[in-house]
Amino acid sequence: MSNQNGKTKLISDNRQARFLYEILETYEAGIELTGTEVKSIRAGRINLKDGYALIRNGEAWLINVHISPYEASGQYFNHDPRRTRKLLLHRKEINKLIGQVEQKGLTLVPLKMYFKDSWIKVSIGLGQGKKLHDKRETLKRRQDEREMQRAMKRY
Repeated sequence: MSNQNGKTKLISDNRQARFLYEILETYEAGIELTGTEVKSIRAGRINLKDGYALIRNGEAWLINVHISPYEASGQYFNHDPRRTRKLLLHRKEINKLIGQVEQKGLTLVPLKMYFKDSWIKVSIGLGQGKKLHDKRETLKRRQDEREMQRAMKRY
């Protein structure tokens, strides 16, 4: 994930999302965080696996993403690990997503979280759930590619 304008550093990757969903489009969104959440993210204590995004009242929300409490802070000043966080997107992007999610029945899933310069960004994907046979096909293709790589390595 390289960018001409600034530096990007991957924090967390949701590899399971690409297996469970066929990703049609991706969007880059900012995320509204508290201070202890930022410190915990910098320490790499985040899990995107169960997360998803919703659009409510014209705003995008990231739900069920686990950011562990910051250990160096006291219990009183810490954050709730699974709280709902606001995603920062342009109005045009939100309107486009509303149409896609409501009309076509697609899902918004977080794919990656990364630093872009000093900002924390989330890559969210507009995905359609895969059926069981599609998942099996993906596993078979991945296994075939692995076997071809092994065969090429031997010779």
